Amino acid sequence: MLSTKNKRLLPVMATIAVLTAGCATDSVQTNRYDLQGLNEAVARQQSDITYIRLAGDSRHKELVDTSQHSTQQILDAITRQVQPPACPPVPETRACTATESQDLGSGERIDGKQVVGEVEKAYLVGPGFVYDARIDSGATTSSMDARNIRRFERDGNQWVRFDIPVPGTETGEVTTIEREIARNARIIQSNVDDPERRPVVELQFRIGSKQQKAEFTLSDRSHLTYPMLIGRNILRDVMLIDVGREYATELPRSLINGNQSRDD
Repeated sequence: MLSTKNKRLLPVMATIAVLTAGCATDSVQTNRYDLQGLNEAVARQQSDITYIRLAGDSRHKELVDTSQHSTQQILDAITRQVQPPACPPVPETRACTATESQDLGSGERIDGKQVVGEVEKAYLVGPGFVYDARIDSGATTSSMDARNIRRFERDGNQWVRFDIPVPGTETGEVTTIEREIARNARIIQSNVDDPERRPVVELQFRIGSKQQKAEFTLSDRSHLTYPMLIGRNILRDVMLIDVGREYATELPRSLINGNQSRDD
């Protein structure tokens, strides 16, 4: 049985229980509403971050493309204004044109080509000298012994004056001739750092029955056995070399006797 005091407390306790129950329900509902709002805010922030990142990537790509385009325009402008240096083509050694003289010398022929040995007699038209010439298929251009080479200009063209040895003299006698420079040969020697520019001139000469005008490089050959060297620019399509022979051809006697005109 409840005491009179407890009976008096029952209404108060019931009222407290009802109030307490109501506060708990409101608290749960309030927390639920706050969590939903927070999730929505986070979702909006993530959406904003995604938009900003995509916009930034697009802007970055646009800036990169603009920069590359501007750089290419600058390079194109430089290319148009500054032409790359072009090296001049190396002049091709001209092959000489041989003519058959009616005053034939002796010599063997194969398929219309004159057979020559390692050394032949060569007649130099003009001064009318006969030299012992070395036949060398390894040389690109023929060479002539020339001393005291002097360059000069005549009528706007480059000429050269040089001395050639008089064959058969023991005192080193020379004679002076002049020729227009056909081109300059760039010679690189193993014992010299800077390349040497040697003048190249056209000389008319004869070996056997072949009279030709061909290019000769002028150089001092006084230390060599033969004052004249016949290279591939003369041999090509005209002569065949028999390396086991020397003086396979003979000049006409009229040349040796000095009866042919020396006009060049």
